Amino acid sequence: MKFNTDAFCSFIGADIIGNNKSEYVDITNISVDSRSLQNDQHTLFFALKGGNHDGHDYVDELVNKGVRYIVISDESKVHPTLGVLYFKVNNTLAALQSAAIFHRDSFDFPVIGITGSKGKTVVKEWLNYLLSEEYRIIKSPKSYNSQTGVPLSIFGMEEKHNLGIFEVGISTVGEMEKLAKVVKPTIGVFTALTEEHGEGFQSLEQKVSEKAKLFVNAEVVICERNELLLKYLSPITSVYTWSLCDVSANVYGQVTQSTLSIVVNQTDCFSVELPFTDDSSVRNIMTCISMMVYLGYTADTIAMRIKGLYPVELRMQVKNGVNNCTIIDDAYNADYQSLSIALDFLEKHKVSSFKTVILSDMFKSGFEVEEIYSQLKELLATHHITRIIGIGEHISKYLVGVSNAYLYKDTEEFLQKVSVDDFTDENILVKGARGFRFDRIVTMLEKKTHETVLEVNLTAMCHNLNFYRSKLKPETKIMVMVKAFGYGNGSYEIAKLLAHENVDYLGVAFADEGIELRKAGVNTKIIVMNPEINAFSAMIAYDLEPEVYSVRELNAFLKVARERNCYEYPIHIKLDTGMHRHGFLTGDLDELIEVLRHTNVVEVKSIFSHLSSSDMPEYTDFTLGQIDMFTQNSDKLMQELDINPIRHILNTSGIFHFTAYQFDMVRLGIGLYGVGNDKEEMQQLANVSTLKTRIMQIKEINDADSVGYGRRFRSQGRTRIATVPIGYADGVHRSWGAGVGYVLVNGQKAEITGSICMDMLMINVTNINCEENDEVIIFGKDLPVTIIAEKINTIPYEILTSIALRVKRIFFVE
Repeated sequence: MKFNTDAFCSFIGADIIGNNKSEYVDITNISVDSRSLQNDQHTLFFALKGGNHDGHDYVDELVNKGVRYIVISDESKVHPTLGVLYFKVNNTLAALQSAAIFHRDSFDFPVIGITGSKGKTVVKEWLNYLLSEEYRIIKSPKSYNSQTGVPLSIFGMEEKHNLGIFEVGISTVGEMEKLAKVVKPTIGVFTALTEEHGEGFQSLEQKVSEKAKLFVNAEVVICERNELLLKYLSPITSVYTWSLCDVSANVYGQVTQSTLSIVVNQTDCFSVELPFTDDSSVRNIMTCISMMVYLGYTADTIAMRIKGLYPVELRMQVKNGVNNCTIIDDAYNADYQSLSIALDFLEKHKVSSFKTVILSDMFKSGFEVEEIYSQLKELLATHHITRIIGIGEHISKYLVGVSNAYLYKDTEEFLQKVSVDDFTDENILVKGARGFRFDRIVTMLEKKTHETVLEVNLTAMCHNLNFYRSKLKPETKIMVMVKAFGYGNGSYEIAKLLAHENVDYLGVAFADEGIELRKAGVNTKIIVMNPEINAFSAMIAYDLEPEVYSVRELNAFLKVARERNCYEYPIHIKLDTGMHRHGFLTGDLDELIEVLRHTNVVEVKSIFSHLSSSDMPEYTDFTLGQIDMFTQNSDKLMQELDINPIRHILNTSGIFHFTAYQFDMVRLGIGLYGVGNDKEEMQQLANVSTLKTRIMQIKEINDADSVGYGRRFRSQGRTRIATVPIGYADGVHRSWGAGVGYVLVNGQKAEITGSICMDMLMINVTNINCEENDEVIIFGKDLPVTIIAEKINTIPYEILTSIALRVKRIFFVE
C-alpha cells in the first residue's frame, strides 16, 4: 500500500511527529497487535486503547523491532525516536477505520457485504468458492468481522482484485454506521435472522434496524423473504428475496430428500443436488444460489458448483500430538491471508522453540504463482519457522533450495515416506487446501485417545476474561488461577492464552504444576498457592513465587533461599481473615514482622486473603468483616515494614459482588471457565467447555428387560437403548445416572438409564431420531455444569476438575 503522506494525514485527522516524513509512505502490513512477528519497518501500527490494554505501552518495544510508522493518540507515552514517524490522532480506533476508508476509496470494483445473526462466515467462504472462477476475490480472513477486524480485512484490497466479499458483525447499537462507511458494499447479503448474540440490543427489531445500516448505499440486498427484514431493508435499497415457503420470493426453493427444486421469479425452474440437508446449510445454500442467480449464472453452472460445496471449518484447533508435540489443526484452507493469522496463532500457542509448518500449495487471489511464493518465503522467514514441509506441485517447485524445506508432490507421498517418529517435542501447524486432505496428516500426528473429547473454546475464555476486566479500574492487576489442570480444561494452552492476554500473575496449587508451565515456555509470574517445603529448591530454580502462610514455612523458605544466595526473592503473604484454612491470624503478625524486618533474602510482593462466602448474599456482613480485617492487618504489615506491596482479596464472585474492594489486584478463577455464582453473572459469561462423545451402539430391548449393573432400569415396552463410551473413570459422576441425569442427542434430552459404568453409560433414545456415531453432549452450552451440580448436590468446580486426563482436550478459537 502506497499513499501520499499529506493526503493520508488529512483524511484520518493526523498531525505528524518525527523527522522521517516523506512524500509517500509504502506499507506492506497494518498491525494492531504488538506481539505479531510480522511487525517490521514496513508496518503501520495503530496503538489501540481498550478497557485493559493500551497499545501505547508497547511503542518502544515496536520501535526496537524496527517499526517506523505508528499511529498514536497519547503523545505523553511516546518517546520521539530518530527515523520513526508518528501520526497523532484523537482516537486510534477511529483512525484505523478512517484509514481503511481511505484505502477502500481507491477501488471501484463491486463489494459484497454480509451481515446477519449466523452463517456469515459460511456464506462468505461458499461465495468465494462459487464465484472464484470468474472473479479475483479479496475476502475477510477467518471471522474478521469486528470493529477492528473489518478494517484490517479491507486493507487486503489490491488492484489485482475485482470483487470483495466481507462479513460484518456488530454487538450493539452505533457500530454498524462506522463499518458501513468502511465496507461500502455495492451488494448486500443478510443471512439468518435469529435471537442469537442479541445481548447488546433491546429487541430483535432494533437488531435488524442496526444491521440494515450496512446497506444504505447498496444496489441490492439478498435475504430471506421475511416481513421484519423487508420492513427495514425495503426503504433503503432494492431487495432480492429467497424463500422455502413463499412462492412469491424471487428465488423459491423446495427440498425433497437431497434435492432442492428452484423456481426463479415464478417461471424458470431447475434442480440442485444438495451436499448437506440440515436446515442451516439449506438456508445458506439458498442465499448463495440467490446471489448466483442475481449475478446471471446459468442453472447448469449453479447446480454443478453447489454440488461441490464443502463443510466450512470455522475454527483453528489445538490438539495434543504424538511424542509430546502440539498440533495446530487448520487443515481445510490454504489462502495467504489466513496463513498469516495461523502463524501468529502458532507463535502464541507454541510449547517449544521448534516450529514446523506443513503447507499445501497456496492461493492468493489475483497474484501470479511466483509472486505468491516469494511472499510466502518472506512470511515464513519472519516467523522463524524451523522446518517447512511443502506438499504439492507448486510449493515443491518454488521452495526448492530453501534449506529448511522438505518437499513432497502430494499427501500420499508424504504419508508413505514420513512416520510419527520424525516429529518430537515440536509445534506443528497443519494448513492445507481442502483437496489435499490434510485431515489424514492430523490423524497420523494426533495423540490417540478414545472418541470422548473436551472442547475448550479459547474465544469464549477471552470473552469471560474481558467481562471481569471491564468491572475493574484500568490500573488493577489480575491474577488468574490455572490450578487443578486449569479447572479440568488443560493448563498449558490456557496459560499460553493468558500470557498472550497480558495477565499479571498465574496461580497454581503446587510447585510441579508451575514447573510444567515453565517447561512449556510460560514466562508469566506464577504464584504457588500450596507450596510444600520439599519443593522450595525446585521453585527457586524455576522462578516460582511461594504463598507464605506461617512463620514455620517462612523460616524454612528463608533457609533454602539463603543457600541459593537469593536476594529479595518474591513471596506472597496470606492472611487468615475468617476462612480458617491457612494464613496468618492477627495474633501472628508481630512474629511475622520480626522475621521479615531482619532479612533481605525475600521481598513481600503481595499481601492477600481469601473470601469464604462472597457468593452468598446472606453472609454479606461477614464478607465485609473479612475485608475490614484484611485492610487493618495489611495496613499494619505495610506500616511496620515500610513496604508497599500489591494487595488482593477478591475472588471470582468477589469481583462481581464486591467490586469496590478490588485493592491492587483481583484473582479470577471459575469465572474464566464460564461458571458464575448467580443467574445475573452467568448471563454475562460464555460457555467454555463442552464434553462430548458419540453413540457406540443402539439396540432395542423388550418390555421388562433391565439395563446395566444391579438392574436399576427396567424397560416399559419396547425401548431403544444407546451405549455411549464415557463413564465415571472419565469424570461423569455415578450419581448422575439411574434416571437422575440426562445427556443431549441431536438437541434432545436422553435419560441416562441404569448405573453409570466405569467406561460407558446407557441412554434411552426411544423417542429420538438418532443413529450410531451421532454426537452426544455430556455438558456444554445447552446443558451447563451448573444444572448437573445442582441436581447431584455438588459444585461446578468438582464436575470440571473430575474430567480425566485420558479425555482428549481440543482447544479452538472461533
